[in-house]
Amino acid sequence: MGKYVVRRLLTAIPTILVISFIIFAIVDLSPSDPTSNLPMTIPPEVRAKVREALGADDPFVVKYVKWLNQFFIAEPLNLIETSFGITFPGSEDRARVISWATRGPVIDIIAQRLPQTLWVVGSSYILGVLIAVPVGIYSAYRQYSIFDQVGTFLMMVGFSVPTFFTGLMFIIVFSVNLKWFDSVYDTTLVVSDIETLRQQLNQMIMPVTVLTLYTTAQMSRYTRASTLENLQQDFIRTARSKGLTERVVVGRHVVRNSLIPVVTLIALGIPGIFGGALITEQIFRINGIGQYLIIAIQGGDLPTVQTVTFIFAVLVVFFNIVADVLYGILDPRVTYT
Repeated sequence: MGKYVVRRLLTAIPTILVISFIIFAIVDLSPSDPTSNLPMTIPPEVRAKVREALGADDPFVVKYVKWLNQFFIAEPLNLIETSFGITFPGSEDRARVISWATRGPVIDIIAQRLPQTLWVVGSSYILGVLIAVPVGIYSAYRQYSIFDQVGTFLMMVGFSVPTFFTGLMFIIVFSVNLKWFDSVYDTTLVVSDIETLRQQLNQMIMPVTVLTLYTTAQMSRYTRASTLENLQQDFIRTARSKGLTERVVVGRHVVRNSLIPVVTLIALGIPGIFGGALITEQIFRINGIGQYLIIAIQGGDLPTVQTVTFIFAVLVVFFNIVADVLYGILDPRVTYT
């Protein structure tokens, strides 16, 4: 197993480099100008100096190599210095990935927005998994029952209806008409006592519920299908013929084998937490990673788009490896050499 993990990590390096090149090239081809948002009264020579300072007019290869150096060397060194309070030589002259819009380091802005994304998207993902797995298992075990039919219908609706529609309906019903919850997420709120905790929970309820419904519908459908497949296997009939109780058959044999592909799916969905919910964060005005990416795309902020997209791609590659390792741990039939 150890050799397999090391080999997968080593093969992930060229994969990540190829992905970085593709992302950088595609984004760099877009007709964006770092001076497009500046006032029209600024003379062309000043705009040219701004573009030169930001490196926007450099050749593609030069820009790509600079970005690789900033992302893989400068940013990790800065993170180590910030975390452990140490200083490496040349820290003052170290070039970092700078946003064209804010003129600040992109990684610092991501670090500021990441807690909001983890609060909302992370909570909804965990809650969705905790609801979906038992619902999917019980729905499969009670196939064609009222619970299964109602649950299957709700799964289909939850998976089919887009989150932007669900979010808007929640705002209209629960915020505008009933005035139960806040429609705009206050990212400046600091939880310091019971009252601020109540306000934080109040503003989290709608976006978390919208995302939880979608996650639950997706996961429960997959869990139900996996459980139904295992309930029809020969080893389940053998376990029952040996006189094992239904609780042991379902809990020890059916659930354990059904959760193997589900755990893999859960691991593959974790990068989406860090990527943020693009549409939901826009609807509820959550200053998370998803909204930051949308704003950067709309404003033509190429360094931000390249960096955020690449981080998400790296997480996808990493958690693919995690999913493969978990699959081998949970399923003894799978061996890695």
